[in-house]
Amino acid sequence: QVQLEESGGGSVQAGGSLRLSCVLSGRTFGNYAMGWFRQAPGKQREFVASISPHGGTTNYANSIKGRFTISKDNAKNTAYLQMNNLTPDDTAIYLCAGDPGYSGDHAPYYNYWGQGTQVTVSA
Repeated sequence: QVQLEESGGGSVQAGGSLRLSCVLSGRTFGNYAMGWFRQAPGKQREFVASISPHGGTTNYANSIKGRFTISKDNAKNTAYLQMNNLTPDDTAIYLCAGDPGYSGDHAPYYNYWGQGTQVTVSA
């Protein structure tokens, strides 16, 4: 089955940067759209960014627009989330999602999810 695995999380000070990676693997691998979501304790899962299978279309949540950049390298089967100017409000578990047919901000439409990686931003 398709598997997604995130990496790159950690602890940084406010104003710092992190780059998250999400590697897709599995017996079958098509043209997957990718999305990033995050969830803080006691909060609802929140859309962060998405990218179409070939990278032609990207969407961002208003809360992070201008600070985060999503990208996709199909040759490496990897999606990225570059996060700059981090604030404590960005602290959350960041989850990578993929789907062969859907690209957007609606979490239930994604069929595959990673385990998540913790991002902690201190003041």
